[in-house]
Amino acid sequence: MTVFDELKARGLLAQLTDEEEIKELVNNGKAVFYIGFDPTADSLHVGHFMALCLMKRLQMAGNKPIALIGGGTAMIGDPSGRTDMRSMMTVETIDHNCECFKEQMSKFIDFSDGKALMVNNAEWLRDLNYIEFIRDIGAHFSVNRMLSAECYKQRMEKGLSFLEFNYMIMQSYDFLSLYERYGCNMQFGGDDQWSNMLGGTELIRRKLGKDAYAMTINLLLNSEGKKMGKTQKGAVWLDPKKTSPYEFYQYWRNIGDADVLKCIRMLTFIPLEEIDKMDSWEGSQLNTAKEILAFELTKMIHGEEEATKAQEAAKALFGGSGNFADMPTATLTDDDFTDGNIDILSVLVKSGLVPTRNEGRRAVEQGGVSVEGEKITDIKAVFSKEQLSGDGVVVKRGKKNFRKVIVQ
Repeated sequence: MTVFDELKARGLLAQLTDEEEIKELVNNGKAVFYIGFDPTADSLHVGHFMALCLMKRLQMAGNKPIALIGGGTAMIGDPSGRTDMRSMMTVETIDHNCECFKEQMSKFIDFSDGKALMVNNAEWLRDLNYIEFIRDIGAHFSVNRMLSAECYKQRMEKGLSFLEFNYMIMQSYDFLSLYERYGCNMQFGGDDQWSNMLGGTELIRRKLGKDAYAMTINLLLNSEGKKMGKTQKGAVWLDPKKTSPYEFYQYWRNIGDADVLKCIRMLTFIPLEEIDKMDSWEGSQLNTAKEILAFELTKMIHGEEEATKAQEAAKALFGGSGNFADMPTATLTDDDFTDGNIDILSVLVKSGLVPTRNEGRRAVEQGGVSVEGEKITDIKAVFSKEQLSGDGVVVKRGKKNFRKVIVQ
């Protein structure tokens, strides 16, 4: 099976241009391709997972990835998939977020010896001369054609700022700049980026009279991944300080039955022959598939040791086996107690199981809180320091959120 055939078999390709040329480049390790990442936060999240895995997969086949960090375009904001205008970020915040991305990306991509590049489009965007840019680049774009793009049509009803209207031109200019500076001959992106990607391809062909290739990846997990990366507490981050390895593991362990094999195909590096055997799995076998998915992805991000700990903690809590020592913990100090006692709402807030006392109160009143397996129904319930001392107690909110609470 060729590299291109495997991409198709794993369900990664949605639409593309110049299919035969793309096959030639990808299969023979001649693709110098880029994927863009907007530094809108100081961590990547699961919505980026598919792109990162794809970059790793193609690099393993001898192709050269370019991770383009949008330090310049982030100052405008991508209107794609948005119903409102993105908030403006300072240059300092953008630059900080760009720095945070590199360590996380290095877990997927080998940047040594020129095997891959990380480039910030601030290099060519922030110091542009507006008049020269509009004369040189703007002449190649039709306003009528731009307005027909889906990303703009969605915003026209509520209002599209001129600032955001420039985004397609900026992204197209990225491809031109990467083509000229690094020989980049292919771009990958989500299907919500298709209009912008075609704009870049056309710009190169019109301005330079040379061939360039554009390709898009299936957004089943990239567009849905942005939705999937949302929980009650926010995004599922790749940074362990924002989303613990256990929480990351549980996120994938709790994925829907209909999505688990799809995710294994797209996101793991398990051979397709092994995955094909799972197609007939059902019932409890799907839970096994979810454990495989959760372990493989947690190992990829946090390492095998953390993945094993997360798996053991999940088994201990939900399966009656495994290692309770690997459970996520929360530590209370003397300052958290009043006269040697602490109320249940304070326990929930200080353990991170709820953000506020009001939410904790609702959780208790709805019967969703338990301590050491005993349901707590009284919002005024208190616990002494002695009760929480020793090995600690397991506090649960709902079916999937828990902490082992210990006293320091």
